[in-house]
Amino acid sequence: MCTIRPATLADANCIVKIAHQTWWPAYKAILSAEQITYMLNAIYISDKIAVQIEDGSQQYLILEDDGVPVAFAAYSPRADDAEVYKLHKLYCHPQTQGRGYGKLLINAVVDAVRQAGKTKLELNVNRDNKAKDFYEKMGFNIAYDEDIPIGPYFMNDHVMRKEC
Repeated sequence: MCTIRPATLADANCIVKIAHQTWWPAYKAILSAEQITYMLNAIYISDKIAVQIEDGSQQYLILEDDGVPVAFAAYSPRADDAEVYKLHKLYCHPQTQGRGYGKLLINAVVDAVRQAGKTKLELNVNRDNKAKDFYEKMGFNIAYDEDIPIGPYFMNDHVMRKEC
């Protein structure tokens, strides 16, 4: 049985663990090992995740399968446009992919966006990431492309948008 719940400060280490277990298989064919390592160390630090949870700058959801955390999502209003929400993170442990957990998390985020009275949800996905096809099936469309510097690297992304 799976359940979705808001993350607490106690979940920060778990979120980092799932990210590290997910990023390597997800990105090893499209990013260098150096870039993956750099980005994990820049984005997925327990203290940083804990601050985001504590200050509410990102709302985290944890999906548990029989009480074991196996996936998470993080979202917030866009900093420059409060009418649009941003799905910052969505990762499911590789052993659980294909079970519909990503869909459940997106639907939970869409529900939260609607409850906030908003109608648009955006996300960034690497242009070469096969997850783009999943997002299209979930109703997202490419709005534009952007290249975002992160340290010495770039995130070469599609920005995808969904009406909620």
